[in-house]
Amino acid sequence: MTEITRVPLQPIKKGSLTKLWLGVIVAILLGAGLAWAAAPKAMGVEVLSEGTGESPQIGDVVFVNYVGTLDDGTEFDRSRPLPIPPGVFPEGSPLLLEEGAIIPGFLEGLKQMKKGGKYRLTIPGDQAYGAEPPPGSDIPPNADLTFEVEVVDFLAREEFEAKARQLQALMGAMGGPQGTEPAPVPAE
Repeated sequence: MTEITRVPLQPIKKGSLTKLWLGVIVAILLGAGLAWAAAPKAMGVEVLSEGTGESPQIGDVVFVNYVGTLDDGTEFDRSRPLPIPPGVFPEGSPLLLEEGAIIPGFLEGLKQMKKGGKYRLTIPGDQAYGAEPPPGSDIPPNADLTFEVEVVDFLAREEFEAKARQLQALMGAMGGPQGTEPAPVPAE
């Protein structure tokens, strides 16, 4: 018959089990915090003033007033209206809602906005300019961007181009440059 050797267990000191559990909880919280910090940030569209009607679609030209800032509040960009007589186009800067025409986060944000609305658009660096911001800009690499955006109006691309041709014909009749191509659709 085989004999089993017994190993005497030392009694657990009072409070040691509590310290062990506290250590496990701290390790879990630390791991969760590191995972949260490493997770990609999501783009956000906060409604400041609700617009009405439909949202613009890919291919539309959206007229907006905006101010772009960095996380520290530094302004890096602001919309500029078209230098044309009032009433031809809606107020604001025209942006072509198309991939490659504007940064991805702004494109996705505009698709969620409505005419007349005001919004705060938060764009993480990977959906903005990433590691390569525009040369000569004040935007650091991988910077998160915030835009205060007012959607004034939007037009289908064809309607925008027709109005641009009308404006060009009017300018030609008033002695402006003749025989030129229609104004190109704007891009940021």
